[in-house]
Amino acid sequence: MENLKLSIEEVKNAAIDDLYKKLQTSENGLSNSEASTRLITFGKNDLIEKKTNPILKFLKSFWGPIPWMIEIAAILSGIIKHWEDFWIITALLVLNAVVGFWQENKADKAIELLKKKLAVKGRVIRDGNWLELPSSDIVPGDIIRMRMGDIVPADVKLINGDYLQIDESALTGESLPVDKNLSDIAYSGSIIRQGEMNGLVTSTGMNTYFGKTASLVQSAKTPSHFQKAVIKIGNYLIILAFALVLVIFIFALFRHESLIVFLQFAMVLFVASIPAALPAVLSVTMAVGAVALAKKEAIVSKLSAIEEMAGMDILCSDKTGTITKNELTIAEVVPFLGYKSNDVLLFAALASNEENKDPIDSAIITKTRSIVELTALIGNYTILEYKPFNPVIKRTEAAVKGKDGVVFKTTKGAPQIMLSMVNNKENLAGELEKDINAFAKKGYRALGVAKTDNKGAWQYVGLIPLYDPPREDSKETIKAAQSMGVNVKMITGDHTAIAREIAAMVGLKTNILQSESLLKISDIRAQQIIEDADGFAQVFPEHKFHIVDLLQHKGHIVGMTGDGVNDAPALKKADAGIAVTGATDAAKSAASIVLTKPGLSVIIDALKQSRKIFQRMSNYSIYRISETIRVLLFITMSIIVFQFYPVTALMIVLLALLNDASIMTIAYDNVKYSSRPDRWDMRITLGMATALGIIGVISSFGLFFIGKEVFHLSPLILQSFIYLKLSVGGHMTVFVVRARGHFWSVKPAAPLFISIIITQIIATLITVYGVLLPKMGWTNALFVWGYALTAFIITDFIKVSLYKIFDHTGIKFKK
Repeated sequence: MENLKLSIEEVKNAAIDDLYKKLQTSENGLSNSEASTRLITFGKNDLIEKKTNPILKFLKSFWGPIPWMIEIAAILSGIIKHWEDFWIITALLVLNAVVGFWQENKADKAIELLKKKLAVKGRVIRDGNWLELPSSDIVPGDIIRMRMGDIVPADVKLINGDYLQIDESALTGESLPVDKNLSDIAYSGSIIRQGEMNGLVTSTGMNTYFGKTASLVQSAKTPSHFQKAVIKIGNYLIILAFALVLVIFIFALFRHESLIVFLQFAMVLFVASIPAALPAVLSVTMAVGAVALAKKEAIVSKLSAIEEMAGMDILCSDKTGTITKNELTIAEVVPFLGYKSNDVLLFAALASNEENKDPIDSAIITKTRSIVELTALIGNYTILEYKPFNPVIKRTEAAVKGKDGVVFKTTKGAPQIMLSMVNNKENLAGELEKDINAFAKKGYRALGVAKTDNKGAWQYVGLIPLYDPPREDSKETIKAAQSMGVNVKMITGDHTAIAREIAAMVGLKTNILQSESLLKISDIRAQQIIEDADGFAQVFPEHKFHIVDLLQHKGHIVGMTGDGVNDAPALKKADAGIAVTGATDAAKSAASIVLTKPGLSVIIDALKQSRKIFQRMSNYSIYRISETIRVLLFITMSIIVFQFYPVTALMIVLLALLNDASIMTIAYDNVKYSSRPDRWDMRITLGMATALGIIGVISSFGLFFIGKEVFHLSPLILQSFIYLKLSVGGHMTVFVVRARGHFWSVKPAAPLFISIIITQIIATLITVYGVLLPKMGWTNALFVWGYALTAFIITDFIKVSLYKIFDHTGIKFKK
């Protein structure tokens, strides 16, 4: 079977009969049994994505700064033989890994389901009978039938039929259709615009031109800002934990304390410093957001793309089908020689055929039906003969009989072809060129219309300007994106004049550059030119990748929309690669977000949703860091100053289990989204968290003093007293950090509020009745609650002032 694998050059140069022999097939196709054998040998006719082994993917969850901290704490627990703590810490480590793995796997399945939903079918001859089969079942040697509107399912050699007009823009970026005849090759992923032919399948799956091109994108990677942020937070807490352990070690040496006591403290401190649920909570927050985005018809295939989307400040948007409708529309008609506009449309409609579903024919017929006079008038004519568009003569033609019995011909096609047919071409040439140039400046494509007179001589009736109009929502959507701080740059393979005309229509500026010129200058100069430009015309695949790369080097977070194989490298390179509706499998595979609804409006929904998700992630991060700092500093200072362990390792683990388990519901919290792109600003995040943490330390020492000096609690009861304060006060911090204004400015979501109340009731009951912890009674518990609520209100007022100190951006937030 290996000898059935042929290169593109071999297929191009081989005669059709020779290919039959090489592929061991005939014009009657393969038998079902032979096709089944080849399907096993060559595999499904699908793109194969490189996927990480699920076991390796799961094991990676145990590698990184935060897992290392948990593992160190578990090792220390084993060394000092605190086995209860060891198993609880180990369970926490595994739980964190399982949640992260499960959420990523859930997102992977979503994109797989989408691909299955969009699977296409093909007409194949098997055992001499024509069948409609899933394209994935097509094998080399099959004979397939292709006609207008079909997607070519594999690389094929055209073996019979008249001609095909094929759109290869998904592969080459070239917007004009390509004419294919007998013995030519049609490539997988291209679209049949006109004609009908049979083809011999020569390559399938990853062996096609389409597949080989798609495989190139797998090497293009851009590191996630989310991953960088988690590492920075983890490193900050690790450094703090090690510094405090070192300080305690020095004090232990001077006090001649035992190594076991020091290790016990080190274990407690490491457990306290671990933001164990940080990756899990952030992953859950993004996963919940991914479900919300799916409802908005944006499927997320890479969770970190949500965070990237929130920070996106430049969107490089494809024009055709995204900003525009990708359907031809008629502008103002120009009649000649005493004819009227309606005459031009009438004779053009008579030279059109609705059944062919040609884009130009469809535009003309739709226009004539919208005019009442023409709808009635066209019924007075009978089409005697119709000749469809032929790429050789570049026009259509119809023989028409009027109500009066007069027979004449009408035609439409390339303007210069019409001119060559009429007698008065010298008189019309100048005016025609002037009109065509005027259309070109507006980005219109001119279509000529002619008819025969009573003597059978051709007369030029007029010109019909055609263009792809903007979508109804494009202008409003682009304005919304700009109001959210996103600079929209239009990218198109069309001519500069077309790009400028469309840009003006949708509210973009018209500084549209030809992308080829960017390759002729230095990258440093090109970066500034690209940053200042409003769009790029006559763009080829390599230009898109280059544009994204230069913008990223300039410090921008770049979004890129695309639909073809030629877009795949740029989609993979972009921080937020967005495959638009109707995109090829290669584009979807490379993108991190796949849209299932046409237009840019879905992207605006995704922007708002992603910024809300980012706010939840940011709020949780500040909460988690501030709580870690509060607990770390409080424990360390208690040991140094008072030589007292305020909490045990078990209490720290209980804090982590109860508080972090419920805090995952922050993924559903009500938040306001930013009016500007969101980025991880560690000065604000770490600054606010540190300040709130220090306030928490002061508050904790206040309660420690009351419990020790006023209530004269025993050491064991005092530990329960402080544990409840750390638990209740910790969750009060959630309500402090979840809004930049006062805590009442944004109502908390029911899941978050209820889960916090339930966990704090549990924390209260185990201290009141002595479950796992020393029993301290209701009086002490109620006092802790009153103290924590008072501290919460004071802290909230301080927080509002702190944001004025740390955040100078002036960014506003919207519901």
